[in-house]
Amino acid sequence: MTVRRAPAKINLYLRVVGRRPDGYHELDSLLLPLALADEVEVEVRAGRGVSCRCPGHEELSGPANLAARAAEAFLAASNVEARVEITVTKRIWAAAGLGGGSSDAAAVLLALVDAFGRPPDLLAIATALGADVPYFLDPRPARARGIGERLEPVPGVGALDLVLVNPGHPLPTAEVFRELGGAPSASWSPPARIAPDALRGLIHNDLAPPARRLCPAIEAAEAALGRAPGVLEVGLSGSGPTLFGLCPDPRAARRAAEHMVETTGLLALVTTSLAA
Repeated sequence: MTVRRAPAKINLYLRVVGRRPDGYHELDSLLLPLALADEVEVEVRAGRGVSCRCPGHEELSGPANLAARAAEAFLAASNVEARVEITVTKRIWAAAGLGGGSSDAAAVLLALVDAFGRPPDLLAIATALGADVPYFLDPRPARARGIGERLEPVPGVGALDLVLVNPGHPLPTAEVFRELGGAPSASWSPPARIAPDALRGLIHNDLAPPARRLCPAIEAAEAALGRAPGVLEVGLSGSGPTLFGLCPDPRAARRAAEHMVETTGLLALVTTSLAA
């Protein structure tokens, strides 16, 4: 049995820079992996078929889970016959813009690489599963472009202290992009390079307006987090609804999380981003 950590991520910034003929949106985003992570167990046996369990989250169990689909895709592409049993211990909020499902899928792919060797088309398998899955094959601070598959590591990024707040309404990514439509970011001038000492000024998300329209609770949570003690900046991760507050140190992040729970009753937790 292989056990892997499947980290969450935030998009420190996310810009929509165009739309392709196939309907996918072109992005420019800075992804940071988090200490917050699911735990993915993968057991390979003789036989055939894939099973996926998420104890405590039975609605996520079964063949529709992206982790199960990742195993099916790997076995088919590698022409391998095996029984794959997956157990995901969820700590990352689902449908929250933190990449939990994509990270779980990448963890399964990497576990199967350990078992059967790396197929030549691993990146293609990951990309076909979802735009964030390639990132989680090697999660570290990185700039993602294209639909998310063109990744460029960003060196020198230190750990950031964060408080995460969930308004409590799952927000499927596809719905947010449909609400966005085809308009690219109006005034985005891509930086030639990303300076690690200037990350705070990059916080922005073009998906925030459609996410707020679909989930009005985001706006109230965003305002409350902006007023929380110790929070320097607030951003929306991915397609939402999770908000992150950038804090100067772990103590400030804990204070902000406690403030949010006490004053709003929303889910809040403290984590850090992982340094480059």
